Amino acid sequence: MTNTDRNMMGKITFYEEKNFQGRSYECMSDCSDMSSYLSRCQSCRVESGCFMVYERNNYMGQQFFMRRGEYNDMQRMMCMGMMFDNMKSCRMIPYHRGQFRMKIYERENYGGQSYEMMDDCDNIQDRHRMSDCQSCNVMDGHWLMYEQAHYKGRMMYMRPGEYRGFKDMGMSGMRFMSMRRIMESM
Repeated sequence: MTNTDRNMMGKITFYEEKNFQGRSYECMSDCSDMSSYLSRCQSCRVESGCFMVYERNNYMGQQFFMRRGEYNDMQRMMCMGMMFDNMKSCRMIPYHRGQFRMKIYERENYGGQSYEMMDDCDNIQDRHRMSDCQSCNVMDGHWLMYEQAHYKGRMMYMRPGEYRGFKDMGMSGMRFMSMRRIMESM
């Protein structure tokens, strides 16, 4: 395996205790249910790549984006109301080369105003005069969508695919006001 191949893979290690202590679980791909490996997660280390971690099994519920780095006390990072010691699943975000394209819609089921995006947008109200985003079609690349302008609030990972609404992903009632591309340099 070349260094380039290694850099395009992801590796995250979860620990039951703070400061990388206790039982651990190493993951290099998606894991829909980590509960059989760990009873809780108090710290983690992302050695390479980017991951989304979820508070519920099967990639549901609150999400948090994790990039390369050490997170020695997850309880100190309880932003957005997520209970980090209850992480139940994780998804590796593959590195994407090429263009980014996503069409956003103001209403569920591709209704209302729509705009095609190819770069980050810190506020869809200011840029496109849209009140919010309730459905989308991701054609190219991987994106993070945020419930508030300027990349704040709860977030959701969007990979290529059609999203008629967000309630099937455990995000009932979510509306998004900003979105950014997931790039290696994030």
